Amino acid sequence: MTGGSPGGPLVRQATTGDLAAIVHLFELGALNPDKEDPRDLAPYAAALTDIDGAPGDVLVADVGGEVVGVCQLLVFRHLQARGGLCAEVESVHVRPDWRRQGIGRVLLRAAIDTARDLGCYRIQLTSNTRRPDAHRFYEALGFESSHVGFKLHFS
Repeated sequence: MTGGSPGGPLVRQATTGDLAAIVHLFELGALNPDKEDPRDLAPYAAALTDIDGAPGDVLVADVGGEVVGVCQLLVFRHLQARGGLCAEVESVHVRPDWRRQGIGRVLLRAAIDTARDLGCYRIQLTSNTRRPDAHRFYEALGFESSHVGFKLHFS
């Protein structure tokens, strides 16, 4: 898909072969322990199949065949904004030993470029209030803090 500098990360579409590494990244970055289950990859594989059939993508940063970062790009149509396409970034995770080496920047740039290429009028994301380092990272990429988010969990 896209690459950084020679020897740097290759950003590509995730495959089912990447799921164990992706779920491990989710675990490493989780604020809530036990949210993920690396022992049962079937639900993740089913989700990846559904995601592959929709606009957007799950992107991984691959360094030498090793997945060291992940993010999901969702694309959906708004009724407002003249029915324009909007993109949302979710599940941005970089392996701790690869942080501050440009992995997240390459992943987010790929997501931004994909959203722009698909004709989206906006790309957005949310970030937990307990992640101030992530907030600085997103702002450095040009994202602006503009809204307060709310969630209602069902289980």
